[in-house]
Amino acid sequence: MSSVTVSGPRPRFGGAAARLAAVARLTWPVRICAALLVLVVLGAVSAPWLAPYDPASGDLSSTLAGMSGDHWLGTDAGGHDTFSQLLAGGRTSLLGPLGVVVFSTVSGVLAGLFSAWRGGWVDALIGRVLDIMFAFPSLLLAILAVALFGKGLGAPVVAMAIAYMPYTARLVRGLTQQEKMRPYIAAYRVQGHSGTFIALRRVLPAIGPTVLAQSTVNFGYALLDLAALSFLGLGVQPPTADWGAMINQSQAAVLEGQPLSAVLPALLVVVVVVAVTVVGEHFGDRLSGREAKA
Repeated sequence: MSSVTVSGPRPRFGGAAARLAAVARLTWPVRICAALLVLVVLGAVSAPWLAPYDPASGDLSSTLAGMSGDHWLGTDAGGHDTFSQLLAGGRTSLLGPLGVVVFSTVSGVLAGLFSAWRGGWVDALIGRVLDIMFAFPSLLLAILAVALFGKGLGAPVVAMAIAYMPYTARLVRGLTQQEKMRPYIAAYRVQGHSGTFIALRRVLPAIGPTVLAQSTVNFGYALLDLAALSFLGLGVQPPTADWGAMINQSQAAVLEGQPLSAVLPALLVVVVVVAVTVVGEHFGDRLSGREAKA
């Protein structure tokens, strides 16, 4: 019996030089967003060395101070240096959404692949479970987790990861069902490859760019949700710096005419959400071989 040659597409994450060159061709909006993200991440990582003051310690003799040589961006009502808190707050504000995206993406991909590949009653059962999970808003589930396990970052991250998982799982399920109908899948089956090998080594790389784009959108929503929790006093607790908590603690500063400690963290949340979405969609389009839209 003659061997069968697979003529289907190779995994789209292949290391071809031409594809890497296509990814490197960035439009100006994408370059600006990428540069902003790099600055924010570097600032968050280097916060212990760049912050001129301890972000957890306030000086009551310098409350609501304006911009000066000692405090570049002023201070809040508790005497905390705004610049130092912005740097340190970036660590918790970015790590929380990253944890949500990682856990929700991994679990969602596995659930979606398994559901679509097995089909039948397994697919129907997982589909019904996902429908039930869709009924719980992420922010409400996070508040419930805080009520059960206490305030902090851990419980909301786990709760939001569970709430975000169905979106990735439903997307992966639909994409996998489409890939299963392609001729190259049948060719791999004829060659004797196992279903696990085909799903993980062939189907997953093919749908990866779309999953990446969905993950960037999830990151933005998770960042907003966690910042909202911290603003309500249910997320990150003082003295740990966090952008959402900074907005909450700076309401008095706004009334006193020193709005920077509230405006700047809110602006950073918006900038990071927009930048992550733009960059993520660009790379998702490039890696999937589609031309990025202007």
